[in-house]
Amino acid sequence: MQAVILAGGLGTRLGKLTQTVPKAMLPVNGRPFLEHEIVLLREYGITDFVLCVGHLSEAIEDHFGSGDWLGVTIRYSHDGPKLMGPAGALKSAEPLLVESFFVTYGDAYLRADYRQVMKILLDSNKLGVMLVYENHNLYGKSDIAVKDGYVTNYDKAGRSEGMVWINFGVTALRKCALSLIPPGRECGEQEFYRELILRKELLAFQVSDRFYEIGSPHALKEFGQFISGQS
Repeated sequence: MQAVILAGGLGTRLGKLTQTVPKAMLPVNGRPFLEHEIVLLREYGITDFVLCVGHLSEAIEDHFGSGDWLGVTIRYSHDGPKLMGPAGALKSAEPLLVESFFVTYGDAYLRADYRQVMKILLDSNKLGVMLVYENHNLYGKSDIAVKDGYVTNYDKAGRSEGMVWINFGVTALRKCALSLIPPGRECGEQEFYRELILRKELLAFQVSDRFYEIGSPHALKEFGQFISGQS
């Protein structure tokens, strides 16, 4: 299985920590966060990775290289001088992608049944399966509405009624779904997913384990405590 990891963000919420180190490379329990993430995904059967990189990307490429030493294959897609947003970065990586893949983030540690999710996508005639967690504003604002097995709304600001779910941080997609992303301009994930929702093309898959991420100093500390307990 293949996963695209979006790892080109600036990490501004982490302040000085990401001025000279990309967010995905922040050390946690003796190794970069992204290494923890790739090892986790490898355990779930994902061995083909495309890293969408931008800010301080040399540090990522120097550390991971081709991925051979981790038992995986890693290729890189570069944002270029202009940030394209998450969906725009995914569109830029299109030539490297197989027909069905996962997309996730370089600051997220996500435990789930990836094989089952991919099977659901391939057995359906839909373009995507988003993993969702019943959140009730516990780990950030709930931003997803779900009904009858479909994602029916996505509002990252959490302003819409009926939102008790949160985007878990990973989606299985068919490559042909990328035709909905306009080429050559910045495009956010919300814009892209709303197109899928409007077309009733985005299934929901419920996960039970909470997510971990390192987008803020508090979250980074929390993940460090979690991963130390797993060692």
